[in-house]
Amino acid sequence: MTEVQKTVSVIGLGSIGLPTAAVLASRGYQVKGFDTNQQVLETISHGDIHIVEPGLDVCVRDAVGSRSLRVYSEVQAADIYIICVPTPFHVDSEIPEPNIEHVVAATKSLSPHIKAGDIVILESTSPVGTTELVENTLRENGIDTSVISIAYCPERVLPGKVMEELVENSRVVGGITTEATAVVANFYKTFVRGTILETNAKTAEMCKLVENSYRDVNLAFANELSVLCDNNGVDVWNLIQLANHHPRVNILQPGAGVGGHCIAVDPWFIVSSDPENARLIRAAREVNNSKPNWVVDKIKAAAFIKQTLKIACLGLAFKPDIDDLRESPAIMVVTELVNQGYEVSCVEPNIANHAEFRLISLDDAIAEFDVIALLVNHKEFSVSGVVDQLRIKGGLDFCGAMSD
Repeated sequence: MTEVQKTVSVIGLGSIGLPTAAVLASRGYQVKGFDTNQQVLETISHGDIHIVEPGLDVCVRDAVGSRSLRVYSEVQAADIYIICVPTPFHVDSEIPEPNIEHVVAATKSLSPHIKAGDIVILESTSPVGTTELVENTLRENGIDTSVISIAYCPERVLPGKVMEELVENSRVVGGITTEATAVVANFYKTFVRGTILETNAKTAEMCKLVENSYRDVNLAFANELSVLCDNNGVDVWNLIQLANHHPRVNILQPGAGVGGHCIAVDPWFIVSSDPENARLIRAAREVNNSKPNWVVDKIKAAAFIKQTLKIACLGLAFKPDIDDLRESPAIMVVTELVNQGYEVSCVEPNIANHAEFRLISLDDAIAEFDVIALLVNHKEFSVSGVVDQLRIKGGLDFCGAMSD
C-alpha cells in the first residue's frame, strides 16, 4: 500500500471474519480481531485456526507471528471497522424471520471508538435495510454519521476456496451515500484483484440475497427432479448428463438437500419481507427443506429390505471437503434416523469428534454395515476404489458419486 498504514478492526472471527483479517494483515494492515468466543481467541493467538479452510493456517500463522494480526475480547479502536457476525433467523414462525441482533450489538460495541474519517463496513448477509439500521444505531449512540463512511459489501466466497476468492472475486460495494461508496470501494481495491462494483446499500444487500436465492431455486429444480425420476424408474444422474448436452441447459446435481449459512438461509430474508410476491423463492426453499425427509425414507426402505437397524452415513458437512455443519441436510438425515430408533454411525473425515453422533472410519463402515448412505461427496469418498466397493455393497447415493 502506498497510503499511510491504517488499522482495521474485524468484528467476528468466524468463517469469513478470520480469513478476511488474515488477508488484510498480509496486505500490510494492522488488524485487530474481536470475537466473543474465548476458545477462538486463544486458538488464534497461538497462530492456529479453528476452522478448516485451505491456506488459512499458513496465512494466520504468518500474520500472528508478525504481529500484524492481534485478537481481543473487546472491540478495539481502528480506522476501519468490518462487521462479520452471524445473521441467523428466528424459526418460531411459519416464515423464518431474519435475526440481526448480532449486527446491532456489533454496531453498538464499536460506537465508542468512532472518529471523523472512519469507515464502517457491514459484510454479514443481511435483509434489505440493515445498513441503514447500522447508520441509525450509530446516530442513536451519539455518532455524527456525516463525517464517516458506511457501506455494505457482502462476501462472495465458496467454502474450501475462501482464501483465493476473497482476493480474486468481484465485490459489490453499496454505500449509504455516493461518497461512502467511493471511499469503501477504494479500500477494497487495496487487496481485491476482482472488479469492485459500486452501487447503493439497498441494492448491494438485495444482490447478495438474490445471488443465493438464484442458486437455491436451481438446486430445488435438481432435487425435485431426482424425486420425479425415482418415482418413474429413471436414473437421474444419466438424465442430467444427457439433458446438459443441450446448449442452453445446465441442470445442477441433486443431493440430500441444501445447507450452509448462505443458500439455506438467505432466501428466507427475501420471503419474510414480501411473502405474497416471493412465491417461487419460497417454493424452492420448501422443496429443498423437504429433501432430507425423502432421503430418510429411502434409507429406511433399504434398511427394511436388509432387515437391520444399523446404518452408516458418509458425510456430515453441508458440502464436500469442509468441516462446516451449519444447516447441513446430512445432519438432518442422521438426526431423524436416530430419533426413529436406528443405530447410525457416521464417517466424517473433516472433524475429529461429534457431540451426538458416533464417528467411525470409512473402512469400518464398508466392512461392517449392510446399509451405507453416501450423503456428502468428500474427496475421501470419491476415490474410484471406494466408490466401487460402495456400489458392490448396494450403497445409497444421494450426491452422484456412484453414477456411471
